[in-house]
Amino acid sequence: MTANLITAVSAAVLLSSVPALADGELHIYNWGNYTNPKLIEKFEKQYNIKVTLDDYDSNETMLSKVRAGNSGYDIVVPSDYTVKIMIEEGLLEKTEPNAMPNGKNIDPRFVDVYWDKGRHYSVPWQFGTTAFAVDTAKYKGDINTLAILFNPPDELKGRINMLDDITVVMHAAERYAGVPRCGDDKANLKKINDILTAAKPSWKTFSYDTLGKMVSGDVDVTQTWSGASYRIRQKRPTTIYALPKEGLDGWMDNVAVLKGAKNLDNAKLFQDFVMAPENAALISEFAGFDSGIAGSHQFMSKDLASSPELNPPAGSPVPEFVPPCPAAVVEVYNKIWTNLRK
Repeated sequence: MTANLITAVSAAVLLSSVPALADGELHIYNWGNYTNPKLIEKFEKQYNIKVTLDDYDSNETMLSKVRAGNSGYDIVVPSDYTVKIMIEEGLLEKTEPNAMPNGKNIDPRFVDVYWDKGRHYSVPWQFGTTAFAVDTAKYKGDINTLAILFNPPDELKGRINMLDDITVVMHAAERYAGVPRCGDDKANLKKINDILTAAKPSWKTFSYDTLGKMVSGDVDVTQTWSGASYRIRQKRPTTIYALPKEGLDGWMDNVAVLKGAKNLDNAKLFQDFVMAPENAALISEFAGFDSGIAGSHQFMSKDLASSPELNPPAGSPVPEFVPPCPAAVVEVYNKIWTNLRK
């Protein structure tokens, strides 16, 4: 081939997964209060696509609806372990985001991830950690320990909100106990159950509404996510996001396309669109988390880009991204959780 022909063919291959022009519709199913309206407006204007957006409150809710079939959605935003499950169950389209024009912007740390090695199905939406936030006006002691949740000081008893999330709560208890995540050792599982049972009287609520709980003053401590803690701090400035010495969960939510999506080309466009640094920054400005897209910080407000929630100090615990637990362990988790939530 001539050099010009090689260049033309290369460009055609690169662009083949993302149509240059579009119109029509796109149906997105995402977590609640997680999508910047400005992002949707920009996408609609740029591609003349009408977007509809519905929301869910957990990966399990979304997964149940998708498994049932005929959901009507094109795009979903599953967390890391859920992406792995959905790929294994054949629920996602192989859209090859890493070959899209903006695929080069994915932070190298998040290309060969356990849930989608090489990024054949999904693109980063937001990432962060899960720990807890404490109003330091209410408690002056060391907050960087999971003892705040599982053996709290007297002034915090009855003032704690836990996430209504079996995986997050179980993994936190495992870290506090010093046992492996997803372990099937019966003695360790009994230890986890005992820790949770003993701690429950000190908790006030189980809720995903961590912002509302803290901003209203209903609680002084909440299990929460790094970006949510940033948003809480804007309203309750004495709040600090803890980095417990025992460790913390890392997670990433990802934009994926459902198998058989009616608006497949538009869904691919949206995947490429959110990998542009300026668009990834729009998501972060709304949600308060980091994006996983290189170069996005320069488009964020200085307050967010330099925030401690996005920039943990040197020596902080390294976030742990935990793959899905074996079915036998999940079965025991469910029994412990059912008893805990009575």
